[in-house]
Amino acid sequence: MKNLLASILPQEGGLEVSTSRGYNLAVVVSGLFAAAGIAFGLHALLIGHEHAYNNTREMPWGLLIAAYVFFVVTSTGLCLVSSIGHVFNVEVLKPIAKRSVFMAIVSIVAGFLIIGFEIENSWRMPIYNMISANPTSNIWWMGTLYGAYLFFMAIEFALLQMGKHKQAGILGLLGVISGIAAHSNLGAVFGLLGGREFWHGPYMPIYFITSAMMSGCAAVIFFTWIGYKANGWKMSEPLENALFTTAKLGATLTVVIMFFTTWKMISGISGHPPGKYEAVMALINGPYAVNFWAGEVMLGMVIPFTLIMSVKAKNIPVLFLASVSAVIGIFFMRYDLVVVGQIVPHFHEYGVIDMPEYFPYVPSFHEIMVTLGGIGLCVMGFLMGERLFKGHLSEDH
Repeated sequence: MKNLLASILPQEGGLEVSTSRGYNLAVVVSGLFAAAGIAFGLHALLIGHEHAYNNTREMPWGLLIAAYVFFVVTSTGLCLVSSIGHVFNVEVLKPIAKRSVFMAIVSIVAGFLIIGFEIENSWRMPIYNMISANPTSNIWWMGTLYGAYLFFMAIEFALLQMGKHKQAGILGLLGVISGIAAHSNLGAVFGLLGGREFWHGPYMPIYFITSAMMSGCAAVIFFTWIGYKANGWKMSEPLENALFTTAKLGATLTVVIMFFTTWKMISGISGHPPGKYEAVMALINGPYAVNFWAGEVMLGMVIPFTLIMSVKAKNIPVLFLASVSAVIGIFFMRYDLVVVGQIVPHFHEYGVIDMPEYFPYVPSFHEIMVTLGGIGLCVMGFLMGERLFKGHLSEDH
């Protein structure tokens, strides 16, 4: 039976795509999580968001927005990192192109699934995006630009599969332009909100692009290592060199994000700016201190940077551990960014009676399940892509 399956499934370079029971089980389990997330999302639409989600008038954005930001940031980062090789012709990074482009598509689809259930009447978005466009709205631009980004990335991947690398490079460039525009616009959705001091400022779009690149580097190593382990393959030297270079780039960008974070904290404390000071203190020694110090700082920045530097970016298993730590820490970054930006009550400095120091928020079970559904969809897409597209092999093994 195994030989029969092996003859049917795609092969390249003498290496078989995994047909193991564990691999199949992983596909099924991730698919069940995706189905469960969709079921809970549909149930939320049926009973009403106000009954299913713990969002309130004071805290309108929660876990689902944070998860959406996490996935689209990762998608943009994968696109940007992969483009260095096959769009801008940097030879050392070309081996990671196919898998990175594919996972950029899967990641943004997972993000779209989550935001689709976060928006109460999501089916109206594509309709009114066309018939009632509002170019002064950052949200309108976000939907339009990410739609264009997904379109370009899908065609680019198809061209890569057909071996038309020159045309794929052109579509990749269009994907990079639309991705950067969409992602910087996503930063502007936060940065242009004058009523939220923790977010407000011109640096937010720049921070989003930089952190996307850092996320992309971690995701490239993460998915590549798992793909090869799942199939029991040994990496070729060009692919290992591509991952070494990706790790070095990721370490450099991690340092940049460390500086961003440090100055965000300093600017939030210095002079006690109303609204921002209280939000920053919630991260430093308040209710979100564990998220910040253990999640953002240690898992997201210190541990990945230390691991990469300890092996001089030359040990693949250690780089994988660094990428796992980074991916988890980056999720904490997105969650803290979204939630902490809303917890400080308006007009708090006036000492309004019965106004809490911080608005409370704990994700509901529906929110958690929809998020797990997005993760399940991403994992299932990754595993099925490994099998369907021959492990994205693009170099000799």
